[in-house]
Amino acid sequence: MSALKKLLSACCGLLAAVALFAIMALTLVDVSGRKLLSESVPGSLELTELLMVVVIFAGLPLVSLKGEHVVFDSLDPWIPRALRRLQHALVDLLCVAALGGLAWLMWTKGGQMAEYGDTTAQLKLSLAPFVKVMSGLIAVTAFVHALLVLAPVGHHHIGVDQDPEPDEFSGGAT
Repeated sequence: MSALKKLLSACCGLLAAVALFAIMALTLVDVSGRKLLSESVPGSLELTELLMVVVIFAGLPLVSLKGEHVVFDSLDPWIPRALRRLQHALVDLLCVAALGGLAWLMWTKGGQMAEYGDTTAQLKLSLAPFVKVMSGLIAVTAFVHALLVLAPVGHHHIGVDQDPEPDEFSGGAT
């Protein structure tokens, strides 16, 4: 399971890094062209927007793998450890269902966009492949949450791999 998580992290990280590097290079060429040659890269805004989609959606599985979502944990000191584990499992299951449904809807929308021939305004790039990539990355994020239900890790769920730190509210009891 650990090897699968490392593979997912490496693939999504590489995809996000390549897209971010492409944005950086495009911006450099575009700004340099405007300043030095008084010419902009045609469609640079569209390309930047599409690459940002890749960066954001490739980052979703990474955020889930690393447990870096915003969470409300103010009540955790008063919730027993076993109940917290159950709560985290239920939240991950809810994420699997919600993300899975969203992935399916986006996949369907991508198919419709391909059927209608939806393109960007200036470069006339097909939007359907980008929507399908978004759908696939959302599905990967749902898969990550399914992995977390089956094999929770400490940085996601207090008390799974290590004991929580005693705090002033619980008096050290968990």
